[in-house]
Amino acid sequence: MMWGYGMNPGWLWLYGLLSLAAVVVLIVWAVRVFRGGEDQAGPRRSDARRILDERYARGELTTEQYREQVTELGEHL
Repeated sequence: MMWGYGMNPGWLWLYGLLSLAAVVVLIVWAVRVFRGGEDQAGPRRSDARRILDERYARGELTTEQYREQVTELGEHL
């Protein structure tokens, strides 16, 4: 005698769980790819360090001032 027209529906919960996991992995992957290059380039810098970098690039700070202020922030060059 066949139950369920020849298929055992008891395993269908596993198929649903795997499908849900695949969708979650796909969403996480898409967010990481399309978010931007900041995380891929290296460690994220603080806003204060970014401002210092910009001021140094514009020539508003000497090398000595720049290094001094980065050290005060507790970051490495």
